[in-house]
Amino acid sequence: MAGSFWSDYKVEPKRAYRWILYLGGIPSWICKKVSKPSFAVSETEHTFLNHKFYYPGRVEWNTVTVTLADPVEPDAAATMLKIIQESGYQLPRDAQSAQASTISKAKAVQALGAVRIQQIGADGKEIEEWELVNAWIKDVKLGELDYESDEMVDVEIEIRYDYAQMNKGADRSAPSTGQTGDTSGI
Repeated sequence: MAGSFWSDYKVEPKRAYRWILYLGGIPSWICKKVSKPSFAVSETEHTFLNHKFYYPGRVEWNTVTVTLADPVEPDAAATMLKIIQESGYQLPRDAQSAQASTISKAKAVQALGAVRIQQIGADGKEIEEWELVNAWIKDVKLGELDYESDEMVDVEIEIRYDYAQMNKGADRSAPSTGQTGDTSGI
């Protein structure tokens, strides 16, 4: 059925504005933008005489960026500071507090909680969901202030994770067959 996409009224593309972000207790309504998971495959080059040959290497998952509105209540900036403190960071108020605790992956993952990006269809039903496995906050920008602007203040977050799991709609239990097009095991 090549070429029938635009003429078939039953075919619905995924839309960029139909999504919900579940991010460690942060209300979904303050989430303005999120990048979907992405990855890159490294390569190894082999040179032989005048020729170059390339071989695929390891998969590396790229960070996900999130933009939040920063309302007065709930305060997104204060929430980010709370998450980083629950990750193990302590303000160095004195020598003892500076040595009391450090950030660990276990605490950082637990402080952020489950991170899921859910795309929904026109009927509000889930089309696909991405779960970021072992996600933790890598970078936070608490916004910009500008006397010339009446924009809302945004908080930008960069999230690092080990890998992403994609679940398609209601079919969450289907194991990967390894065949082309099967994304249930990603």
